[in-house]
Amino acid sequence: MGVYRFERQIRTLTSEGYQISRDDRQIGRVDLHFASDVVYATLAVEEGLTEDEILELIEKIDEDLVMSADVLRDDFIVTVYQGREVGVYSDESFAEDEEFEEDEEPFR
Repeated sequence: MGVYRFERQIRTLTSEGYQISRDDRQIGRVDLHFASDVVYATLAVEEGLTEDEILELIEKIDEDLVMSADVLRDDFIVTVYQGREVGVYSDESFAEDEEFEEDEEPFR
């Protein structure tokens, strides 16, 4: 079904976020949150993945990311969202919008 690759985007003391690629194509992202005895994950994947592919991906996340984190856990709870990426927004993109608005003629 392809080779999954995880590229870490963020890491804190109790969480990590990864971009997920398969066969050199971005297919989603996963955010992991390490609680005392449970690991919670929010998985967002593209629309075209089947349930079998999602289950395979969850297993791969567990093996490659959760178990390798050396955290003892009683459960791994994954919430899955499926759809399409609309955009990535940051303070910088909002600042650019404000600059554009300042340059516009006022409405009369």
